[in-house]
Amino acid sequence: MATKISAALQAHLRELRYEPTTKRIRAYLGTVLVLDSRSAVIMWEPRRVVPCYAVPATDVDAVLSTASPASLDAAAPPPLLHPGIPFSRHSTPGTSLDVSAGGATAVGGAFELEDAELAGYVAFDSGAFTWREEDDVVISHPRDPFHRVDIRHSSRRVKVTSGEQVLAESPAPLVVFETNLVERIYLPVDDVNWDALTPTDSSTLCPYKGVASYWRLAGGPDDDVAWSYQAPLPEAGELAGYVCFYDHLVDVAEL
Repeated sequence: MATKISAALQAHLRELRYEPTTKRIRAYLGTVLVLDSRSAVIMWEPRRVVPCYAVPATDVDAVLSTASPASLDAAAPPPLLHPGIPFSRHSTPGTSLDVSAGGATAVGGAFELEDAELAGYVAFDSGAFTWREEDDVVISHPRDPFHRVDIRHSSRRVKVTSGEQVLAESPAPLVVFETNLVERIYLPVDDVNWDALTPTDSSTLCPYKGVASYWRLAGGPDDDVAWSYQAPLPEAGELAGYVCFYDHLVDVAEL
């Protein structure tokens, strides 16, 4: 019987998963190097979709001490299948650790695993440290080696409206196809009605595309309705100069 690959991967979501990487991985607490490894793995705890790095404890150059129970979210329910779950809510056996170096401490910033396959490995909070793969800075969290972002030029004619107001219309969008996510249609900035939009202070990080800036409807509610990667990562460079709209907040229609 044929196997759908995405279904096979989904079937393992409730398990502790990992994939070795040959990249040199380094992490800094402030300006102090706390780990340097050529034996790192990209790791997902059970029920998590966002990975983190785990490295052998022998590659760590920091003080690791058992985290105080008061600093942990032990009373919270187990992590759910959601990218926003904090690192401190673990779903596999192990010991939460504080990481101290250079006079600073990342409380609960590491987790020593009790899995036989990963014996001796310690996982680290992506958000508590500055990371480098080789010499390049890692944004947000490690990239999933099984995750793709394909950007394609399209001749679909797309019109974006809010009620009777036209927010954008273009015959030359980019369509972004990203693993396990809905396709997104990005429109050239010159085809956007900027009088209808107001910039907000919102900002998000994507390890595949970069830093996103946001807009809301001018004179409307505070909800962000559009975003753009104004200086995208090199791999997503084509998105510079394009804007995408949330199709659950405004009407994005193909004509």
